[in-house]
Amino acid sequence: MEYLYVFLGLVLLVVGGEFLVRSSVALSFRLHISKMVIGLTVVSFATSAPELLVSLQAALNGFSDISLGNVIGSNIANIGLVLGITAIISPLAIDKGFYKLNWPVMMVLSVALYFILKSGKVITRSEGVALLLMLLVYLWVLIKHAKNERSTMPVDDSIDEGLSKTSNFKIIVWLLIGGVSLYAGSEFLVNGAVTLAEGFGVSERVIAVTMIAVGTSIPELAASVIAALKKEKAISLGNLIGSNIFNISSVLGITAIIQPIFVKSEEVLTNDIFWMIGFSAIILPLIFLPKSYQLGRKRGILLVAAYAIFIGMTILK
Repeated sequence: MEYLYVFLGLVLLVVGGEFLVRSSVALSFRLHISKMVIGLTVVSFATSAPELLVSLQAALNGFSDISLGNVIGSNIANIGLVLGITAIISPLAIDKGFYKLNWPVMMVLSVALYFILKSGKVITRSEGVALLLMLLVYLWVLIKHAKNERSTMPVDDSIDEGLSKTSNFKIIVWLLIGGVSLYAGSEFLVNGAVTLAEGFGVSERVIAVTMIAVGTSIPELAASVIAALKKEKAISLGNLIGSNIFNISSVLGITAIIQPIFVKSEEVLTNDIFWMIGFSAIILPLIFLPKSYQLGRKRGILLVAAYAIFIGMTILK
């Protein structure tokens, strides 16, 4: 039965995330927000909703390891699995925003998270506020930079222009379906994962950084793979990295403000977070050494292989 709960939870999270993205974009058009700003803010936040709901639900139920494992594991999966598979299918284009803004911010947040957790083995409400404020500063810089680069910056083709004609009734229905699906999905996934962990005799942390993390990264993986297969537009590495920034700053930030997140498993500090920082750091040399300014098939295979090693070592431990 726990397998059914986990499967149902993942399906509901994917469905809920899709409806939330569509309703959020449609609502943004109604509010006359530019397509560029929608892509940089609304879509990014909406795609982080599954991680947020799962982490919040887990923290409220007293399973802090699932909250942390979900975010740390998702960030590792976004780079090792999502970037890796996408690069294998089609080389990733490198934009200036990656090494001038997105990568440095991701690294700062990743290292900051380590020191926050190490200092008191808890993310307090005030630290949650600080993480959220860092996100707001990042978004302000991102939008300002995007407006300055408007003439050379490609428009995000993944945003459906047809959503601008969506009726208010449909937007409300989509929001309700998205919200209910995400809530129910997070309930099923957290409860199923805890039962599964007990059945296999492993910790909630192991289930969180592997199964749950991959599950909540499915929307990003699906979108990236479809875009790579269709070759409709250049896939921006910066946009994919942006998901990791949102996961740390908004998911953990908002969750900690509502319910402080405690470190219950020592492995989070001695193993998992170092894998996350390592995956984040390795992207830069992979892109620039040798000098090529793109993430190609061989490097994609390397990332996926490294991710497989991480999963194997986590489960075997």
